Amino acid sequence: MRRFVRRPWRLAAEATALLVAVVVAFPLYWMVLGAFKPAGEIESDRPRPWTLTPTLDSFRRVFGQQEFGRYFVNSVVVAVAVVIASALIAFLAATAVTRFRFRMRTTLLIMFLVAQMVPVEALTIPLFFLMRDLGQLNTLWSLILPHIAFSLPFAIWMLRGFVKAVPEALEEAAYIDGASRARFLWQILFPLVLPGLVATSVFSFISTWNDFLFAKSFIISDISQSTLPMALLVFYKPDEPDWGGVMAASTVMTIPVLVFFVLVQRRLVSGLGGAVKD
Repeated sequence: MRRFVRRPWRLAAEATALLVAVVVAFPLYWMVLGAFKPAGEIESDRPRPWTLTPTLDSFRRVFGQQEFGRYFVNSVVVAVAVVIASALIAFLAATAVTRFRFRMRTTLLIMFLVAQMVPVEALTIPLFFLMRDLGQLNTLWSLILPHIAFSLPFAIWMLRGFVKAVPEALEEAAYIDGASRARFLWQILFPLVLPGLVATSVFSFISTWNDFLFAKSFIISDISQSTLPMALLVFYKPDEPDWGGVMAASTVMTIPVLVFFVLVQRRLVSGLGGAVKD
């Protein structure tokens, strides 16, 4: 009897979850559909959620762009550099603030939270002048360095819980067995917090891969240093936008993100579960 009492609530929860999934997935479906629609259907006054005449013309225009391949490589370089650097720095910083006692440790942790509250748009102009003074405008470093800085506070705060969950007795046992601090750090602690590193890396990768603000602000004249989000501007013209090209380029941009999710999905779930548990 108790099972039948709970069943309506369970059905309601499943229906709600399905509705939310449909709402979230529909823009992706519309993007992919627009990439395969012919130009006449895209510009029609009566849009339909299907097409009977799919075409690859939009993808041909995208891959026919001379600089599209360079934009893709630049995006990969920036995203990989940010993910690796932010993961390593966050791991070391999280270990330091968790395992060691030093002055102003609590203040430092609070500063990490405060840094998360500052909107990116408010810091774009100061960062522009900073990159100009460092001579890094129109280079990939002007994208890598800010993204590392913005990824670190969240990554450090999240990894802190994973490092804290590792018993100190394990560290003491490793030292008794003759392990050095470096060996414990990289051969014992690092594998244990790897799910948390994967979870933080996913957020770093997505924010870096989809970045348009920094790419538009810091890459001014040298288009050879642009990334994929800037490629969308090639197809968007105020007088005559190529919506098929925009949708096709957006679809191509989404594929690496999906591949990355498939590769790390198992560790991502365990990492997020560990973060929630902490």
